[in-house]
Amino acid sequence: MFPKLSESFYLRENVQLISKELLGKVLVTYIDGKYTAGIITETEAYQAPEDKASHAFNNRRTTRTEVFYNKGGIGYVYLCYGIHHLFNVVTNNENIPHAILIRSVEPLEGVDIMMQRRNKKKLDKTLTAGPGALSQALGITRLHNKIPLSANTVWIEDRNIPVESIVSTTRVGIDYAQEYKDKPWRYYIAGNKWISRG
Repeated sequence: MFPKLSESFYLRENVQLISKELLGKVLVTYIDGKYTAGIITETEAYQAPEDKASHAFNNRRTTRTEVFYNKGGIGYVYLCYGIHHLFNVVTNNENIPHAILIRSVEPLEGVDIMMQRRNKKKLDKTLTAGPGALSQALGITRLHNKIPLSANTVWIEDRNIPVESIVSTTRVGIDYAQEYKDKPWRYYIAGNKWISRG
């Protein structure tokens, strides 16, 4: 057994630092009796209330965004384009709406299950490279919104996987975010093929 990340890992103030430190950690799911796991290779940080790319920009509170205002260490899952379930990690203390989008993972365990869920015949990076793809492969849906990452359904482990070098670049699909679209708050493991884009 590998240790789950502690609550204190998620409750820190620096969402960019946490985003980087999630690289190399292992996202694990045990859903419908099926176990899958992947190494986190790509993340994006969202730092509301000032971040114009965040769903919680300007402290916006709706039924969907209310999860942001919980204490860190829970999952935030939302539906994008009515198709893709996107998995985020809520961080920081209560009422500080920070979150990290998990954009890609490298398949590690339960790969056959992932391929079945994704209806894939061939193993390639499209299996889990991209936030919608990884959620489908790992079985994550909106049913897992607000799930505590300390539980035994969706969690993140530290397996002491070394990360040699991290690339920092701009986030994807946020052209509406004015000056915040240029923030280098997307991070990925340099040289890893399991990322959504270079």
